[in-house]
Amino acid sequence: MIKLADFEVWFITGSQHLYGEETLRQVDEHSEEIVRFFQASENIAVNVIFKPVVKTPEEISGMLNAANAQENCVGIITWMHTFSPAKMWINGLNALQKPLLHLHTQFNRDIPFADIDMDFMNLNQSAHGDREFGHILTKMNIKRKTVVGHWQDPEVLESINVWSRVAVAANEMKTLKVARFGDNMREVAVTDGDKVAAQMKFGFSVNTHPVGDLVAYINKVTNTEIKTLIEEYKSVYKMMPSLEEGAEKYESLVEAARIELGMKAFLEEGDFGAYTNTFEDLHGMRQLPGIGSQRMMAAGYGYGGEGDWKTSAMVRILKTMATGMKGGNSFMEDYTYHFNPENPMVLGSHMLEICPSISSSEVACEVHPLGIGGKEDPVRLVFNGDAGRAMNVSLVDMGDRFRLIVNLVQGLEVTEEFPKLPTARVMWRPEPSMKEGLKQWLEAGGAHHTVYSQNLSLEYMEDFARMFDLELVVIS
Repeated sequence: MIKLADFEVWFITGSQHLYGEETLRQVDEHSEEIVRFFQASENIAVNVIFKPVVKTPEEISGMLNAANAQENCVGIITWMHTFSPAKMWINGLNALQKPLLHLHTQFNRDIPFADIDMDFMNLNQSAHGDREFGHILTKMNIKRKTVVGHWQDPEVLESINVWSRVAVAANEMKTLKVARFGDNMREVAVTDGDKVAAQMKFGFSVNTHPVGDLVAYINKVTNTEIKTLIEEYKSVYKMMPSLEEGAEKYESLVEAARIELGMKAFLEEGDFGAYTNTFEDLHGMRQLPGIGSQRMMAAGYGYGGEGDWKTSAMVRILKTMATGMKGGNSFMEDYTYHFNPENPMVLGSHMLEICPSISSSEVACEVHPLGIGGKEDPVRLVFNGDAGRAMNVSLVDMGDRFRLIVNLVQGLEVTEEFPKLPTARVMWRPEPSMKEGLKQWLEAGGAHHTVYSQNLSLEYMEDFARMFDLELVVIS
């Protein structure tokens, strides 16, 4: 999985030569102190890098072009300590290809009422320096995040952290490779779409690979590799008795492990970060990947069922944003409803592929008939998802644009038994209410597949939509 500490955001402070060398020296010192505070904070996951104050159009353009060229720089934070005439920024901003956060702060938190003089006023001009900068950003229609408050304020730190995590994810999306094993589920609309338009908009590529190519990797897996993986299964999950060595379904477990190892090898060799498959195209495979897809998601890969490449990409992207955070993100589907007026809720599940990262309870490894796909009984992980605040996220192709749809939900404790439903599942209640949440989702054109996120807030999706100039629909 991605390490957020491997990525940088550059802290760039604006000024001008008008104020003299002493003032500019203090601007640099203050900026360095702010950056040291950000670097020492456990609340910002990426590296914040100090850059010397920029004072001329040439310095500004040179700095922003350098940010463009630095591969591990995922964005810039700008601050106008003094007044920085905004015409100086135009050429640099026209060339900028990285996300921008405009930090509207000042070095001092409080006004030093007894000591304030004109030297202090000349140095500390953020209140109007940032307004000059904000004006040119708006006039040029530069998409950015604006964060206001003192640089030591925990809320300011969290907003910077959210934006920087999203910037890493946006960087990942621009180079992400999605492998489709087989094509789209036949006749389904929402899982299909314009893959070329998506690459033009987001940068990620989607290409189909014959299932036979995957089968070749599966067939190369050795018995030693399979045995090692099965021992890992036994150490982590509660094993169904029929899956024990020598029991009637043990060979199903062997085949599931073989498929997982083959998929992992294929994806690693091809540098893929996400993939899809479909039960309609399993030629040469003995069972539909269940536990393999669940564990690949848990390891950070994106996944989408039935050829759903958009959801697969978004699973990868949300997992990237949430790196190191408590809770999980999973491929999900609204499966059926509980319309009891006293306790309305949605049962979210899928045939097999729900990520165990959304559960802190015991996870069972089981094998059962699938009833679809015409293959052998697949092995899968069975568990209940955790309760708590969550959201469902859907990226859909509207024909002439892409739309990001977010529904805030309340994850509920699973209190009922499902003795005849051997799948992973989660229960939730949509906001603002069951009926209104479902109605608005339908009218917004949301998909039946989503990314179910337990650890990301709406702010992450707002920042993501802003970075890609996406239409955003929020149901809350």
